[in-house]
Amino acid sequence: MRANSLIRRECCNYDGGNCLLLDDRDSHTCPQTIAHSVCCRWFSWAVLPLDKALEAGIFHSGSVKRCMICGAAFVPRSNRSKYYTACAKRVHRQQKNISD
Repeated sequence: MRANSLIRRECCNYDGGNCLLLDDRDSHTCPQTIAHSVCCRWFSWAVLPLDKALEAGIFHSGSVKRCMICGAAFVPRSNRSKYYTACAKRVHRQQKNISD
């Protein structure tokens, strides 16, 4: 459901339920909207990276963590990671201000 709304909003090849890449003068339903797995290269390369949490949930399901601040899903760079990238910068800045 979340992937379908991302496709409708962001995919440049999505046109009212049809896929322009498959256009051969007939209308073809976008295969990614009806599939239960990632089957479209354009979706995996260009559209899915726009939603990092969804991408992490699909491709890195075993190694996904939740941010301690905002709760967003992210793929940790190390086993000690606790925060999403944006939150990590804020927390580091706060910790640095406290120690000064």
